[in-house]
Amino acid sequence: MQNTDKYSKVIAGTMTWGSWGKQLSKHGMIELMEHCLENGLTTFDHADIYGDYSTEADFGRAFAESGIDRSQIQLVTKCGIQMTSGRDNRLKHYNYGKDYIVWSAEESLRKLKTEYLDLFLLHRPSPLMHPLEIGEAVNHLLESGKIKQFGVSNFTPSQVEMLESAVKVEANQVEFSLTHMAPMYDGTFDDCIANKRLAMAWSPLGLVFREKNAQTVQIHKTLSQLGKKYGVEESEVLLAWMLKHPAVPRPVIGTTTKERITSSAKAIHLDLELQDWFALLEASQGQEVP
Repeated sequence: MQNTDKYSKVIAGTMTWGSWGKQLSKHGMIELMEHCLENGLTTFDHADIYGDYSTEADFGRAFAESGIDRSQIQLVTKCGIQMTSGRDNRLKHYNYGKDYIVWSAEESLRKLKTEYLDLFLLHRPSPLMHPLEIGEAVNHLLESGKIKQFGVSNFTPSQVEMLESAVKVEANQVEFSLTHMAPMYDGTFDDCIANKRLAMAWSPLGLVFREKNAQTVQIHKTLSQLGKKYGVEESEVLLAWMLKHPAVPRPVIGTTTKERITSSAKAIHLDLELQDWFALLEASQGQEVP
């Protein structure tokens, strides 16, 4: 297995950099890339569908002019989701045919203006995926050097096991936060630990700052106490809570705000005391552990 330590502990998610969000200019993207690097976020997470299949190209044009050394960053992207916007599809579906997977990787290389992808993920599992066909495509990409590592996103442990009958799966990116803790209990993180898979977490702040309900009110109460105790922002406490898990799920943060990126980067240095970690778990679950 190749080294997964090369990926930054906090990952910059690019979903809202383009037309799905802030619509950053080329100069704006370069500035944000540089700010991420200054704060230790060297890994950039993409998907072909972002911006209706346009954000990879926007990022690529900015990266090409940035002067940033390719060896100093890691590019992650995903394929498989077929949308009706941006492509000529009748309905949303998935495609994991061999030719399509290879074509998708090559399209991402072209758009991102790079010769290789550090990590290439299947975006969501399809009921029709066949491990041998996927394995043929991925092994071709690995052997040709177009991708360095292969992984999945939103896959269950049994789906990962099925794929591993044909190809090594080195990462799984799933939804995980204090308000969505399923990966801790459904075997996903157990699988990552046991098989030394890189764990990544999208939507790492969950609903904490987006919704007000009994759960989030209780979480905020505990967060406020811990923020004061450690002298940090509440979002830093949430990310530190995540990073303390033995799977070390790396949060993929979606913010384009420089101050929040700086704050998020500090979370890797915050080591929560054991009982503080469980205090947050209790706040989320609404009861003490059994």
